[in-house]
Amino acid sequence: QVQLVESGGGLVQPGGSLRLSCAVSGSMFANNNMGWYRQGPGNQRELVAGITSGGLTTYGDSVKGRFTISRDNAKSTVHLQMNSLKPEDTAVYYCNARVPTWDRWGRRTEDDYWGQGTQVTVSS
Repeated sequence: QVQLVESGGGLVQPGGSLRLSCAVSGSMFANNNMGWYRQGPGNQRELVAGITSGGLTTYGDSVKGRFTISRDNAKSTVHLQMNSLKPEDTAVYYCNARVPTWDRWGRRTEDDYWGQGTQVTVSS
């Protein structure tokens, strides 16, 4: 089975930095599109950043210029470097893996797997 484990969350002051990590097991990591999502209290889950198997990245508008997503295929790990943190960044951050699979007919499909999340709190 595919498993994802996030780490690196914590409490930081506004303007500070955190680096989140997500370790993936049970899949061919290099084939996965990876992403970070977050959900604050009473809010919907939103995309923070994504990175394709080929290394292309995308970011949510609210984090552009402050956050950077990267991947280390040798270690089956994706990272999220968060700088210039703001109170509105407070949320539970979830790691996502989109894993390609093939059915009995050889048709390609994708399955989503999620970690349990790590809490990020930005407060003075």
